[in-house]
Amino acid sequence: MNSGLFHAQVKSWKELDLALKTAKYDEAKSILQVIDSNQLKGLDKGLYYYYFSQLQVYEDKHHAASENGRRAIQLFKNNKELYWEGMAYYHVYKVFTHQHGLKIDKDFYLKEFISIANHTQHPELLSIKHLRIAIKLAKASKGNEAIEEYRKSIFFADIISKELLKAIIMSNMATAFQYTKPEPQLDSSLTYLRNSLKVFEKYGHKDYIAYNYNNQIIVLNKMNRFKEAEIYSELRKSVDLAGKGNKAKFIFMNNGLKTAKAKGDYEKALYFAEEKYKLDSIIGNESQNNAIVEAEAKYQTAEKEKQLLISEQRTTYNRNIALGLGGGLAAVSIFAFLVYKNTRRKQRIAEQEKELEIQKKEKILKDQELNAIDAMIEGQEKERQRLASDLHDSVGATLSAAKLQFDHIAKNRDKLVELEELFEKTGSLLEEAYTEVRSMAHLKNSGVIASKGLLPAVEKLAKNASSNNGLTIEVQDFGLTEKLEASLEIAIFRMIQELITNIIKHAGATEAHISITQHEDTLNIIVEDNGKGFNPRKMKKAEGMGLHSIEKRVEHLEGSLEMDSTPGRGTNIIIDIPL
Repeated sequence: MNSGLFHAQVKSWKELDLALKTAKYDEAKSILQVIDSNQLKGLDKGLYYYYFSQLQVYEDKHHAASENGRRAIQLFKNNKELYWEGMAYYHVYKVFTHQHGLKIDKDFYLKEFISIANHTQHPELLSIKHLRIAIKLAKASKGNEAIEEYRKSIFFADIISKELLKAIIMSNMATAFQYTKPEPQLDSSLTYLRNSLKVFEKYGHKDYIAYNYNNQIIVLNKMNRFKEAEIYSELRKSVDLAGKGNKAKFIFMNNGLKTAKAKGDYEKALYFAEEKYKLDSIIGNESQNNAIVEAEAKYQTAEKEKQLLISEQRTTYNRNIALGLGGGLAAVSIFAFLVYKNTRRKQRIAEQEKELEIQKKEKILKDQELNAIDAMIEGQEKERQRLASDLHDSVGATLSAAKLQFDHIAKNRDKLVELEELFEKTGSLLEEAYTEVRSMAHLKNSGVIASKGLLPAVEKLAKNASSNNGLTIEVQDFGLTEKLEASLEIAIFRMIQELITNIIKHAGATEAHISITQHEDTLNIIVEDNGKGFNPRKMKKAEGMGLHSIEKRVEHLEGSLEMDSTPGRGTNIIIDIPL
């Protein structure tokens, strides 16, 4: 079958790619089986070997997977498909990481991948590059540095809207939170794992779900929440992996061994140790390792010979060029002046274009600043309207009652018998109005503008809100040892106040959690509730003016806001503010 016929039957390579990414390996296998690879050419043939190699990884045929991966690299290279060449180099690197006890230089493939990523500046390749750097830092227990690399990886994944890739990054990022300093952030680790799990469940990727359960077991054990760890252990057992998934099973058995040891259950520990040993033998299969090492040695030798040939050809070419340049030196001199004039003209054009670009950027910055100011004015106006409403509905009603009492006394002061009692009632009404005004002012300020700082103000806000509406709000802080700049504290407090107001008014929640974590150069705020949630995509702008105002405030502070909400499953909002 020719390439065109293949495209007509499969529709596109995206169908095969999706089958592999959603762990539908039987479907991917059936697609590949109907293809006659001998009839494919160029990019199509490279893609065939690339996807066939991916399927062989899940069948634990790592030797065959590496062979087909290298075939794909060569085909992509011959067709100058740099993006796919980079992806194939990265895939072969991952193949070798799946095989235990393999003594080859697998970093050669990672370096080639990074070189192509830097050259092409393709967002997906850059996202994977920062992911690999972050994973190495996390393994070296450099949690804070790893998290910075994970954030860069997420940034590039967002550019191309790769939801599954972003979930994989977040799932890995959860590991880094276990090694942050001055202390591990296990709550954040668990939050990122559970947020990424929703995406894996959406795509139905059983292998990633299994890995996620494994990682949650590790975190829960570190938090001494052994009963919850047991629940996720049972959930992990219920996942029927689409492929053999020996690496995922190995990690599960290792986690089970650690849990059993921690609980003193040595019978279970023995079982997990035996199963782990069996899997280690499969993953570190000696015959596969020997075949891979032998094939890799041949490949590297061929690559060196090829590079030597290219070097010789380049030397010959350069020598010929030098002879040609010597003969044409006189002609070049004639045109030198014309070239100089042309270069000067191009420089002037480039300078003008640069000036226009600077003006364009300045206009964008001014527009952003105006938008931020509009959002702040909008928030202030909203606060004034709310205060006016409270004064009208509460204090206004009390003062109206007091006025009626005074009018009654004034008109009938000579006729009234219980004058003293009426004065007492009127005085009580005025006292009540005074108390309401004072309480209102105290609530609006809540101590932020006073000297106690952000954390006491948020705790007081949570305490006041918890005493009403059947809502309990918990506040947790990490690393918040010193006061921040006053205007920043007020801005952050107003955002949290707005979020708590939204929970009280709209969420119907019984529990909420506020987490404030101060890193070296970032302040992380997480506000969660167990309320009814909502669909952010269907929410009209007018209905979410409070959240819209918060987004603008965060943007003005050069921060980032992530919102995760599902109807019936509560809301989770994460804000990062640079310090």
